[in-house]
Formats: sequence, structure tokens, C-alpha cells
Amino acid sequence: MMKKHSLSTRLWHWVNVVALIVLFMTGLNISNAHRYLYWGDYGFDPADAWARVMRFPGWATIPGNYDLAEARDYHNLAAWIFALSLLFIWIAMIANRHFWKDIATSPREWKPSAIWSDVREHLKLNFDHGDAKYNFLQKVTYGLVLGVLLPMMVFTGLAISPGFEPAAPWMVDMLGGRQSARSLHFIFAWALFAFFVIHILLVLLAGPIGLMRDMITGGKVETTDTGDTGDTGDTGETKDEA
Repeated sequence: MMKKHSLSTRLWHWVNVVALIVLFMTGLNISNAHRYLYWGDYGFDPADAWARVMRFPGWATIPGNYDLAEARDYHNLAAWIFALSLLFIWIAMIANRHFWKDIATSPREWKPSAIWSDVREHLKLNFDHGDAKYNFLQKVTYGLVLGVLLPMMVFTGLAISPGFEPAAPWMVDMLGGRQSARSLHFIFAWALFAFFVIHILLVLLAGPIGLMRDMITGGKVETTDTGDTGDTGDTGETKDEA
């Protein structure tokens, strides 16, 4: 049998789920400390803010009551797990060629007709993509999440860390200032939340039991070989170990 999801992918998937949930819910608690977002290096006066964030209820935060110190402790712990697991999955994807085989796109897939065809199939809730593990929209989405959203969560998080900023001021400058990094951190966090919601909805539409099982066990793909069986016309199954 050939595994659909490698062990490294499955381990990272579930560790990342837990880390992101803790990061998001502690982040909402931290956001309650100052609910205004600014651009540039400084931001204190709400009159200068570009956005005012709602106050998040206790059921949506960790801890359930407002506690900035405890929220930061959990946030920093989950951030290390999140960052190291992201580094791990990129090394694994390059080493086992998962990125090049399953996520990297080809020039043919970027043709407008091919993209529109993929969009139409998605709108019809037809997620079959033949022999490939992912279709074009999935490849682009996973590429953006793995290559942009997740790394930018790490970089913007480091940039707004008071202990890290003196060691790498260039990172803060590159992001437009500490308050700009904070605003970007907030935007990327909600972009990941939107991806998470859409991802769950598509899993439910595509068959939650099978997909959840495959992400735990790895799943299997059965290939069918038609041998020279004379008049019987028998079809044999071959299963290859990944």
C-alpha cells in the first residue's frame, strides 16, 4: 500500500493544529490589552489607529479571564512549537520531495482555461483531481499558507517581541516598524483563521471520516494492474509499500 500522507506531514499537521489554536486564543487575550492597531514605529493614541478591534469574550480566549501575563506565557510557548515545527516540515518536504511532487505547480496549470476549469469543478463540489494528490487551487492555497502566511506569522511575531527587536532591528525596519509588524501579525492571524474555517468546511463536504482517518493513519492508494489473463479478463491489484 502506498501512503497518501507521510508520517512527517501527519505529525506536523496535528502538532500545528494544537499550536495554532493556542496561539490564536492567547492572541485574542493579548489583543484585549490594547484593541487599536497602528502603522509605523509608534502607536499610543487611539485617534491615530487605523483599526479598532472588538473585545473578545472569555470563551474565545486562553485563559478564559483577562490575564495578559499568563496569555503571553502560553503564547510564547506555543510560538516556539509552531516555529520549530514549521522549520521541520519544510526540511521534510524538501527531503522527501513532497513539495516538488505535490505542491509545486507547472506552467500548464497556470493557463487561464485550466484555472477556470478547476474553479468550476470546485463550485460543483467535485474535488477529484485524478492521479495528483492536490488540484491547482489546493496547490496554490497550500503554497501560500506554507510559504507566506505561516512564515510571516513567525517573522512578525519576532519583530514585535521586545527581547528580539534589539538583536535584529533590520527585521522591524523591513516590516515598516514595530506597530506595522503588530498590525500585519493580526492580519495574517485572521487570514489563517479564514483558511482554517474554509479547510474544515471542505473536509466536511468531501467526506470527513475518510479524510480525518487518512490524516491519522496515512491512508492508502490501491493501483490496479490488468495482466495477460487469457480469456478470463481478471484484474489484479498491486499494493506497493511507500
